Amino acid sequence: MGAPLKTFFSAELVKRLAAEIARVHPAFPVRAFTKDACRGLEARELLDRGRHIAGALGAHLPAAYPEAVGILLRSLGPEHATDELIGAGMAPFFYLPHTMFIAERGLGHFDLSMRAQYELTKRFSAEASVRPYIAADPERAFGFLQMWATDSNPHIRRLVSEGTRLRLPWAMRVAWLDQNPERVLALLDLLKDDPSTMVRRSVANNLNDLGKVSPDLLVRTAAEWLVNASPERRLLVEHALRSAVKRGDVNALRLLGYGEEPRVSLESVTLTPRRVRIGATVAMAFALLSTSRRPQHLLVDVAVHFVKARRAAVPKVFKLGRFVVGPRERIRLETRFSLAVHTTRVPRPGHHAVEVIVNGRRLPAGSFEVSNS
Repeated sequence: MGAPLKTFFSAELVKRLAAEIARVHPAFPVRAFTKDACRGLEARELLDRGRHIAGALGAHLPAAYPEAVGILLRSLGPEHATDELIGAGMAPFFYLPHTMFIAERGLGHFDLSMRAQYELTKRFSAEASVRPYIAADPERAFGFLQMWATDSNPHIRRLVSEGTRLRLPWAMRVAWLDQNPERVLALLDLLKDDPSTMVRRSVANNLNDLGKVSPDLLVRTAAEWLVNASPERRLLVEHALRSAVKRGDVNALRLLGYGEEPRVSLESVTLTPRRVRIGATVAMAFALLSTSRRPQHLLVDVAVHFVKARRAAVPKVFKLGRFVVGPRERIRLETRFSLAVHTTRVPRPGHHAVEVIVNGRRLPAGSFEVSNS
């Protein structure tokens, strides 16, 4: 397993950050900043490391916020080299402390801070740091977001959709967004046919979040967007409906053409091995027999109820595929489940139930046991 993500924020990174600032502001106290930023760094987790370094920036940059932000902006390196973030790895996280500095200290200079985030998101992402500004003054913030939705830079346009997500991971909840989803939808409407796949993917994630708060509004929006939709927009909508489909939302399934009750029987299920150690893999095979006299459109997934730290089981859905099955036809399918330890998911010992999901209908498919050894 690779090194934890938090190790990106190391003493070497702190020294590099200090050098970048000193390059444009020679008076910056490099030694004092480095000492403060590195103190206790190793004991902290990823986001707390960024916040700790941001606090050290606040202690050693000029006390006047406009001057401090000006120095940070002059120290910035090149913008994202491509229209995509895939492949960039952790490198853009170098600017996480910068965004946290602005999130925590800049509300008193609203317009200046929003313009600073405009520059930072071209190099990292200001999706989390823009949220305190939306919470503090939604109308003022949305004035910027409305303007940015038509910006020539796709990373700026992505900030509009990503920063307004109702359930943005690792970011503060903004109650105003939950209470005014139609304002978010008005922005997304400007971006639903964006030429950048990165932006469209962000729009889909935003809509997916909406479905967790207002499932009916998600389905209504998806239905409207599917009218005369281009192939790209249809893919966006399908991605936006993924959680609704996993929940078995009949209306979402119907929009995608899988709303009919499936007439199938589950056969010949094998889970190998039935008892597995953490770090290993379970192979699954099964057959679905159509019991219908006419062809069926089937959306097939598998859910594994993974045991969590408090012994509760939480299902994780694995996509298998879409199939057109003829009368009395039998299809055979296979998949695998990894019990490897990841930063975002740590397998636990215990009983793991498995279900096959066909057009939202859950069919019990056995179980396997996970042990430490």
